[in-house]
Amino acid sequence: MTRTVDYFFSTVSPWTYLGHERFRAMCTAHGARVNVRPCDIGGKIFPVSGGLPLKQRAPQRQAYRLAELKRWRDYLGIPLTLEPKYFPADGEPASRLIIAASRLSEDAAMALTFAVLRACWAEERNVADCDTLKAILEEQGFGAEALMHHAAGAETRATHDRYTQEAIHKGVFGAPTYIVDGELFWGQDRLDFVERALARTS
Repeated sequence: MTRTVDYFFSTVSPWTYLGHERFRAMCTAHGARVNVRPCDIGGKIFPVSGGLPLKQRAPQRQAYRLAELKRWRDYLGIPLTLEPKYFPADGEPASRLIIAASRLSEDAAMALTFAVLRACWAEERNVADCDTLKAILEEQGFGAEALMHHAAGAETRATHDRYTQEAIHKGVFGAPTYIVDGELFWGQDRLDFVERALARTS
């Protein structure tokens, strides 16, 4: 049986970045499909789920977040700047581009997602900036003008809002969240459990 994973994330989440390629590899290994669902975690999901923007969190929580990011960066051997120049950033422009790319294929959307995450967290680029996003598209071999045109359209904006409401309806409260057979897994540190769920026989 082919399994499908609902993948809810923010395009500016360091945790999504740390887990993305491992998640993609395990889905490929298990022949699982991915519903790519970029959504508005900070602006619309946090207010209804008890989450707080980073700068509003208690100092000890902010300090521990940095310690954990460093631990995971070093453990995974993934380049990551703990406090990148352009963070926080508006993730919606990149989210809409990924939704536009998903019309091409799941692989296109997943590849663009990683390129955006890497640009923010490893390359210190402003992924809220139109010119930066255009450059990322060109580097990835996409037709930048066509995708940016689709991303700016009302249909893509409505899809982004729909994905956000879908996330709220399914109980998502943070990024990344993976849902397999109705079971929710929050955080890249739960990927071992995601893989076990993908390996289950029907």
